[in-house]
Amino acid sequence: MELKLPIALSNRHIHLGQEDLDVLFGKGYELTQMKDLSQPGQYACEEKVDIVGPKNTIKGVRVLGPTRSRTQLEVSISDAFKLGVEPVIRNSGDVEGTPGAKIVGPKGEVELEDGIIVAARHIHMHTTDGEKFGVKDKDIVKIRTEGPRAVVFENVLVRVDESFALEMHVDLEEGNAAGVKNGDLVELIK
Repeated sequence: MELKLPIALSNRHIHLGQEDLDVLFGKGYELTQMKDLSQPGQYACEEKVDIVGPKNTIKGVRVLGPTRSRTQLEVSISDAFKLGVEPVIRNSGDVEGTPGAKIVGPKGEVELEDGIIVAARHIHMHTTDGEKFGVKDKDIVKIRTEGPRAVVFENVLVRVDESFALEMHVDLEEGNAAGVKNGDLVELIK
């Protein structure tokens, strides 16, 4: 039986902690929801910030909501090189010991000591999907794409939770290299 799921490509973005949001946009500021994302409760915001690294600046990085317990910037490997920081591949939320940079908003600046990651490939699954696919939270699987640039992604983290919708996430560079686009179906290989 083929185990297919949709894929989504993730461009650079930032998740802000409330304290940093207050500095960047003003005390008590609330994010402006622009559009819902595929994962329930997650959304793209109207707000953008600039990221200043040791080497270059990336302007207009989209903020995603809602706020988190701490700030995390997700970039591609090319973005990390452009900023002048060492690319570190990590699971979301695992930011200890990662590079930092200056974040510039309309009302202030934050010097981020750590928090820049290249997000590890991962799959969001509802618990019923986990049962269907025969996997559990924190399993590592392989994913096969189709088409003229077909690849097998290895070391894909499975994240299973009642609040997740079924979808694999890779960064924009990996998705483009594999010739996939948002919504394409990929196959889970055990």
